[in-house]
Amino acid sequence: MKIRIICTLLLFAYMSCENDGKLTFETINLEQEDCTDCLIVDITFPKALGTTKIDDTVNEAVSEEIISLLNFDDETNVITIKSAVESFGKEYQTLKQKFPEESMPWEAEIHGKVAYEDNNILTIRLKSYLFTGGAHGYSTSRFLNFDKRRGTALKNSRLIKNKEEFMELAEAKFRLQEKIPAMESINSTGFMFDGEAFYLPENIGFTQKGIQLLYNQYEVASYADGAIVLTLPYKEVKDYLTVKIKA
Repeated sequence: MKIRIICTLLLFAYMSCENDGKLTFETINLEQEDCTDCLIVDITFPKALGTTKIDDTVNEAVSEEIISLLNFDDETNVITIKSAVESFGKEYQTLKQKFPEESMPWEAEIHGKVAYEDNNILTIRLKSYLFTGGAHGYSTSRFLNFDKRRGTALKNSRLIKNKEEFMELAEAKFRLQEKIPAMESINSTGFMFDGEAFYLPENIGFTQKGIQLLYNQYEVASYADGAIVLTLPYKEVKDYLTVKIKA
């Protein structure tokens, strides 16, 4: 099966004075060629157009994340999103040849967008859905945070200060949102936190409404529960953030 990749470039820039200092992006769209019993591939993501360190850092991080989602062959050196799509298709074809009566077309849907940006911080959110056989596919979201002034990616460990106090606040808000009694185990209503203790998720990101704690499927709950999202308004958490947010 041959996969045709279509690139649609949609240039957008921020023109008003209040948006000065923001990066300029184009949206890249990759799709498969229509055919019978083919892969379903639909990928969109923002590509920074500048030539500064932060532009390169953002593009490299987004590319690496998409490649990691699509590449099923650890022995192949996949370095581009296009080659990752081809690797994904190759693995599907290998499976299809072994089990022609059982294999269903694989799906890869990945959609990225800028979730937040000010003069200091940029957050890109990547939502993905992959189906590679079985009873159902798997959906995930991934936040990529960046320090624009330093031109570097921001790890979760660098986002929060006074972590113990922040976790106390986050747990109280989580219990309130999910209706978990304060004096009972965090897992008393069906959650699956390891060690019966609340902890922060792997994905923390900045959004227009506040800092978002996002637990993907299976992270602390069952597949049927889907992603669990807690959004904390900036006015409530600004003293715990290591970066200044223009909110």
